[in-house]
Amino acid sequence: MRVPFLKEMRIGAYILKQKLLGRRRYPLVLMLEPLFRCNLACVGCGKIDYPDPILNRRLSVKECLEAADECGAPMVAIPGGEPLIHREIGEIVKGLVARKKFVSLCTNALLLEKKLHLFEPSPFLFFSVHLDGLREHHDKSVSQEGVFDRAVSAIKAAKAKGFTVNINATIFEGHSAEDIAAFLDYCEALGVGISISPGYAYERAPDQEHFLGRRRTKELFRKVFSLGKGKKWNFMHSSLFLDFLAGNQTYHCTPWGMPTRNIFGVRTQGPMAPEIPLDNQRPAQFVFSHHVEEELAAIAAAQKQPVEPLQAAE
Repeated sequence: MRVPFLKEMRIGAYILKQKLLGRRRYPLVLMLEPLFRCNLACVGCGKIDYPDPILNRRLSVKECLEAADECGAPMVAIPGGEPLIHREIGEIVKGLVARKKFVSLCTNALLLEKKLHLFEPSPFLFFSVHLDGLREHHDKSVSQEGVFDRAVSAIKAAKAKGFTVNINATIFEGHSAEDIAAFLDYCEALGVGISISPGYAYERAPDQEHFLGRRRTKELFRKVFSLGKGKKWNFMHSSLFLDFLAGNQTYHCTPWGMPTRNIFGVRTQGPMAPEIPLDNQRPAQFVFSHHVEEELAAIAAAQKQPVEPLQAAE
């Protein structure tokens, strides 16, 4: 992974500080979603499946910056919807950069050339342009022709003005390993880094047939990586994640590492999330009684009295 030295140093210092403070759990990235409205309707996306009153809502600049201050994470990812639709996106990014947050602005790039003037090149800002493969695959995944060419044009324009640009690729069923390898070759020639992952299922997405299964994902990426031996694909991932894609690692989810702030905020009314399945839970133990019994035994021993067993609560 090619990580800029400044980013490496600042994030490393942040992690060291958390460890010195004895914090076991702390956020690394704030997922900041200032709106859900988008100018595309991708078949694999369920984030825009909301009524218009929800899609028309926006987080204010103040709300966005307060979320970054409260969270304290060194990195802020701004997805959407499409964040460039937000009229104050330039002010939001400017405020985050002023706080020396590393900002990843995720965009489909349809508005990027038009709105480049809202931003200034900075080591704390990079555009993460969404491309799901070469022209045929990408335009199919976003359900609109011509989007790939417009995105590539915007990438070139942004790079020409001194901005750092990476590509964020989501791989769906129907991609062969050879197609993905050709896409990675294209990204290398374009001079951009790339983040790549399988399409994780959105239950609200219109197309439910093209999400990769776990076994298929591992087999596919193993073949892709074997085709990439000797090449210089610039993955914006650690080798640990790439090893995970290839099925060589298993990790536990750390939800505290990436908190989300969006237009819903923190809901305090309405239905609660469904409970997790408890089929495989260990038998319940009345562990409190053990400590109580020990203490009663100690008291009884001191008073030289017999101890009656403590009954578990019904």
